[in-house]
Amino acid sequence: MLKYEFLHGLQKRSHYLRQLSGQFFSRSYSSKIRNIGILAHIDAGKTTTTERMLFYAGKTRTLGEVHRGNTVTDYLTQERERGITICSSAVTFAWNGHRINLLDTPGHIDFTMEVEQSLYAVDGVVVVLDGTAGVEAQTVTVWTQADKHKLPRLIFVNKMDRPDADFEKCIADLKEKLEAHPVCLQYPVKNEDGVLAINDVITLERLTWQQKDLGQKYIRMKLEPSDELRDLQEKRNELIDRLSGVDDELADVVISTESFDKVDNHLIERALRRATGQLKVVPVLLGSAYKNVGIQRLMDAVNSYLPAPEERNQIYDCFGSEVAGKVFKIVHDKQRGALTLVRILRGEIKKGMRLISARGQAEVVSKLYEPLADEYREVNAVQSGDVVICAGLKSTVTGDLLTSSQSTLKNAQKRLKQSLGTTESVIPELDDESEESEDMFGLDPQIPDAVYFCSIEPPSISSQTAMEQALRQLQREDPSLRVSYDSVTGQTVLGGMGELHMDIIKSRILSEYKIDVDLGPLQIAYKETIESPALTTLSVEKEIAGAKQNVSITLELVKDKSEIFR
Repeated sequence: MLKYEFLHGLQKRSHYLRQLSGQFFSRSYSSKIRNIGILAHIDAGKTTTTERMLFYAGKTRTLGEVHRGNTVTDYLTQERERGITICSSAVTFAWNGHRINLLDTPGHIDFTMEVEQSLYAVDGVVVVLDGTAGVEAQTVTVWTQADKHKLPRLIFVNKMDRPDADFEKCIADLKEKLEAHPVCLQYPVKNEDGVLAINDVITLERLTWQQKDLGQKYIRMKLEPSDELRDLQEKRNELIDRLSGVDDELADVVISTESFDKVDNHLIERALRRATGQLKVVPVLLGSAYKNVGIQRLMDAVNSYLPAPEERNQIYDCFGSEVAGKVFKIVHDKQRGALTLVRILRGEIKKGMRLISARGQAEVVSKLYEPLADEYREVNAVQSGDVVICAGLKSTVTGDLLTSSQSTLKNAQKRLKQSLGTTESVIPELDDESEESEDMFGLDPQIPDAVYFCSIEPPSISSQTAMEQALRQLQREDPSLRVSYDSVTGQTVLGGMGELHMDIIKSRILSEYKIDVDLGPLQIAYKETIESPALTTLSVEKEIAGAKQNVSITLELVKDKSEIFR
């Protein structure tokens, strides 16, 4: 009898473990994933930093350079010719037991929609600063976008090898221009020859990179007792003091030991991770991507301080183990057709799976690819927390939420209503006031108004259909491109974010679709509104046919942001 009860209990336990195994392994896998984006002002070094990451992670065998036009993420002809990033690119690589999905985003204001789309797919960002310029105009823009999505972030101060680089000015800019709370984990050191090294605040070590092997190895050396070491110890104490003010666990250790010197490095790192995830501090690292300094430590910081997918997006728990994926970008490949980049929020997407968007359109995933810019490695399945490229989705658009069935969507809606304690609908079409559910169920992204307009004409009438098809594909890739038809002039009109944006569209139609279109003169979309409310009354008195007539008219103008007078 005892033997039977023991075996029966073991059988029940085994069955229970089998039920949990899928969820357990999914969480274990997800905890080793980091979905990050790189944001910066133009020419701060985002793409060069990305190239170094790929090289040191073993994903590439050579170092790509922007000025040579051989980088992995800048693969468009226009990007390589101009030396700038135009479209955000996704790459995947492994680093120290973690899988990093990285999105390299544009730094030019004309392509700000690319940044906005990418931020829906990441759990944290790395903001790159030019060490010689500090916080620049577009840095403020991307920082505001990251604030909107409540994304934890790291700061990487690049180009610190240059003589005019000023680390302290960059820190001051972060506080004054961005109202950030930076905590410095590293400080720059240069020898007599101007070679850059890094002093690590937490470990009290000096890090020196070897340029003979393109910076693949670096030397860690404990500092000898000196004024420099004492200064670094003071900075370490300041870091602990700062973190103990925002992290209770570290504060308890400091109080119990009554000393900063007895605080273990791992305690500092755990406190940093918690404070970074809660947006209380922003860790600051430094280096020189072009001179191969500091990149490995930046990747270590991504693993250590930025959150895993399971630590964010808890609102999607209403889907349970069912599939939920967010479409954040669409690109077109000559051989594969439309490719949809999807961030998998819950469940697992498999090759050949049938998916349904929140709009009710059903499609089949013909193939799955691991992202590496314009190179693709086919995979059979991708789990929750990861980023994948889906082929075969013809009608989905940016912002769509993909699920396995309509019933899955309805059940998720019911669970979400129960968890929120409300009986109101959370589908945006039925409840426009629910902003959080709008982001969740998805739907059309907020597209900024066009700044420039111009007409576009094909070289001949026979090319009209081909041009319209090209514009439809480009508009699907880039929602900030507006295409309309002017019935008065009979022209197709393009609306874009700037002169460079329109020029790139024309160049892509020529190079990718072989249509030599002609753009008309650019027109700026000027807008005017009143500065302040105004109220005036006009009275007129006139004698008509021997009788006096009085007319009084009152005119009031009220300032309203929704009423724009062109």
